[in-house]
Amino acid sequence: ALVLGTRGAAAVSQTRFFGRETISLLVILPIALPGIITGIALRSAFSMADIPFSFWTIVLGHATFCIVVVYNNAVARFRRISGSLIEASMDLGADGFQTFRYVILPNIGTALLAGGMLAFALSFDEVIVTTFTAGQQSTLPIWMLEELIRPRQRPVTNVVAMVVVMATFLPILGAYYLTRDGDQIAGAGK
Repeated sequence: ALVLGTRGAAAVSQTRFFGRETISLLVILPIALPGIITGIALRSAFSMADIPFSFWTIVLGHATFCIVVVYNNAVARFRRISGSLIEASMDLGADGFQTFRYVILPNIGTALLAGGMLAFALSFDEVIVTTFTAGQQSTLPIWMLEELIRPRQRPVTNVVAMVVVMATFLPILGAYYLTRDGDQIAGAGK
């Protein structure tokens, strides 16, 4: 999700082409749809393509809605990068990779880290899409959902749920501070 979201954000924000807004809408669509619609659509697509449900179908399912989080963070940061910085880098003899490494990446690094952390937090406790794409695989959210009907296991389930809440809360808090500091740094340069 991090790689695809960043590449999509770079393409949409740095270049002009026909259908750019349509591609942007298609990338954002999975997060706008209810999880059950996304899950059913993914299950239907995997079934029609005769792809057996496995760990990789879960990864693809989670990537479809996690790309959006990375994409939104990266697009916002890409739009704040001045084109003159990239042009100056190229004028000074840097190739595309060097420009990316020394100019673009330092400017978007915190947004990518925050997007990755938010994508992890979103993916970590996703039940609906996982249920539709898992097949026979057992994941933590599915296990927790199954354990709720067993009264003797409720204390264990509560402890695991608290660990999940903390594992989800910490990346969100970290992403907040990363993007807040990035905004202050970008604002100080003006």
